[in-house]
Amino acid sequence: MDPITLQLYRHRFAGVAEEMGVTLRRTAFSPNIKERLDFSCAIFDGQGNLVAQAAHIPAHLGAMPASVRTILARFPTWEEGDIVIVNDPFEGGNHLPDITMIAPVFVESESEGKGERGREEVPTPPHALTTPRPHHPTSPAFFVASRAHHADVGGMTPGSLPLSTEIFQEGIIIPPLKLYRGGVLNEDALALILRNVRTPDERRGDLAAQRAAAAIGARRLRELAATHGRAEVLAYCAHLQTYSERIMRTTIAGWPDGAYTFEDVIELIEGDRLTLTPIRVTATIAGDAITFDFSGTASVVHGSLNAVIAITQSACYYVMRCLIDADIPMNEGCFAPVHVVAPENSLVNAGPPAAVAAGNVETSQRITDVVLGALAQALPDRVPAASQGTMNNLTIGGLRDDGKPFAYYETIGGGMGASPAGDGLSGVQVHMTNTLNTPVEALEIAYPFRVRRYGLRTGSGGGGVHHGGDGIVREYEMLTSVTVTMISERRVVAPWGIAGGEAGQPGCNILIHSDGTEEVLSSKFTRRLHPGERLRIETPGGGGWGDAK
Repeated sequence: MDPITLQLYRHRFAGVAEEMGVTLRRTAFSPNIKERLDFSCAIFDGQGNLVAQAAHIPAHLGAMPASVRTILARFPTWEEGDIVIVNDPFEGGNHLPDITMIAPVFVESESEGKGERGREEVPTPPHALTTPRPHHPTSPAFFVASRAHHADVGGMTPGSLPLSTEIFQEGIIIPPLKLYRGGVLNEDALALILRNVRTPDERRGDLAAQRAAAAIGARRLRELAATHGRAEVLAYCAHLQTYSERIMRTTIAGWPDGAYTFEDVIELIEGDRLTLTPIRVTATIAGDAITFDFSGTASVVHGSLNAVIAITQSACYYVMRCLIDADIPMNEGCFAPVHVVAPENSLVNAGPPAAVAAGNVETSQRITDVVLGALAQALPDRVPAASQGTMNNLTIGGLRDDGKPFAYYETIGGGMGASPAGDGLSGVQVHMTNTLNTPVEALEIAYPFRVRRYGLRTGSGGGGVHHGGDGIVREYEMLTSVTVTMISERRVVAPWGIAGGEAGQPGCNILIHSDGTEEVLSSKFTRRLHPGERLRIETPGGGGWGDAK
């Protein structure tokens, strides 16, 4: 292994994943993908080990590898042009709106249809996924994958993030199946999917965009092998994974051994009753490895806040990645020293038929909080206070004036927790979401409502030596009758401060009726709103750091 060549391959592989993301964004139909960037792209080796993942959505960090492992176990044989689609949370997914597409990449060895090393006799065509090649091995050298949040996949309410109690209410469940086989589209499977969503044209376009991302990823990997040789490219896949694992283990070995426990809660709403439901973790550092044990966490709940194990793993991996100072490549080696233990049928390891729509977006944030809270005891000079701790998930759907349906999904930023390094940022997406906002101009062009107010919620961050970041105020006015669903957290229990810092202010959801009267709504609700009514979302501030008294 040459260290300079290693860094070149690190950026080459990462560049492939990033270019897949650019392709997906530029060809997508929905504002949720092309404006908010609610997607992730990654490449895997032939055994399903993560080679590189673009810096997209942290919630997908452990979930995409889980999908690939599930699919490789399900489909032992592959051919050029195959594409598998899946969204089942219990088959490697995370929640139903996130649809994953995975394609094999066949790379010829020097003895299979090649001339001199570094030159292919037949250039790779741009449509490589659909054009059978004259020579290819029987097993893929790589897999390319994308996961995108589709703004509607059916279910009880527009936007497919309902206040559900079982997964069957959340939308169409797609088990792993080959949407393309040998480059030929399974028209019946696509028709079944599109018939079960509210916005089929948008879904068709976004699925085509994911296929385009796979095509560009496959093309770039083939070009890489054509230039440098299949053997060298695959060798440096393994070298990079070993390199990342060594950095992770060396870093963990420098942390103080011990067991560190922390607990926080989520706000479970059942009718008019609020239940504070605990998530508990013990982080055990032992030598060059770390274990996160969620024993003591609540059992599966009667609602959609349950998280599958892939989400819990993603949150743990994300925190570890944040706490590593070294510029480490993100690949399978990063996960090797990190072990996650979660009781079966618990809030953080749900099984079917549990509802899981909000587990991906809200419980994932709380898992991040408790893992950070535990590690703050071991690394007090590194860990920040709690950030807003919610994605403030808002879905709005209904019919346009021409009778065509629409579905809108948005997450809203808030305050970042302060740290020993300084104040927290204001008005940003934090932790498990890494999306942008939908620009007001794009939103008002695409949907029949307008944004009346959008700005910082001044003073909502917690005080301290360093202040927590402020939340956001975003107010929507409805121009037609719509169904609105809000799934949020930190409306009762505030984001905690650290090292004596104050808590940030909890968020608030307010309905402003046509006559101007205001009604405070709970953290989770579904309402039918009419023209002239407004919904104001005030997101939480981050916790402060240090006692300023």
